[in-house]
Amino acid sequence: MPGRILVIDDEPQITRVLRAALSAQGYDIRTANDPEEALEVFREWSPDLVVTDLMMPGMSGVEVTRAIRVRFATPIIILSVRDHERSKVEALDAGADDYVTKPFSIQELLARIRAHLRRAPERTTSALEAGDFVVDANAHSITVLRRPIHLTPKEFDLLLHLSRHAGKVITHRALLTAVWGAQSAHQPEYLRVFIGQLRKKLEAETGKQYIQTEPWVGYRFIPEGIGSSEE
Repeated sequence: MPGRILVIDDEPQITRVLRAALSAQGYDIRTANDPEEALEVFREWSPDLVVTDLMMPGMSGVEVTRAIRVRFATPIIILSVRDHERSKVEALDAGADDYVTKPFSIQELLARIRAHLRRAPERTTSALEAGDFVVDANAHSITVLRRPIHLTPKEFDLLLHLSRHAGKVITHRALLTAVWGAQSAHQPEYLRVFIGQLRKKLEAETGKQYIQTEPWVGYRFIPEGIGSSEE
């Protein structure tokens, strides 16, 4: 599935390697070593996916992500030498779709890119009504009790998948695989971040709990709500 990919890294050697590897797979690649320059390229070129380093002078990958997320739902993959959970959570909270720790294999990165680019066609289905919710995958919009809810792209994908299996327990692994791809099936911190964010946003509008934890197993979406949310 060829597409446009913008690679942002302040190390020219990294951008050269990624340009060569991704171009060989048929992707149209542009690179930038300066984050502010990268945002200009993004606005002019409209890439299908962004790969950005985390630690860069002047503007971090998290700040780049926040700048893009003001208006765009483009998939963003963060690259970083930092492997601790706090950095991953911060990047995901900012709106990143994935977090890959350096050093990484090109094959792993390619798999993650393919997984994120595959997510877009899933949003072409018609609106789904369930309990208090109307989820329109085509318009990328969600209302609860007729009120619109602003969600990040990955929050939307997660709630869309939950709503398609309303009332059923979905395991951690199944959710991770469906929303982030098979390569993320063993990264539960993704779910903790996004489930927490969804609960806060939904409860702020309704005061109800819609996502129920099934300890050690996964989560159950109850579209009618069952009261105040759990911690």
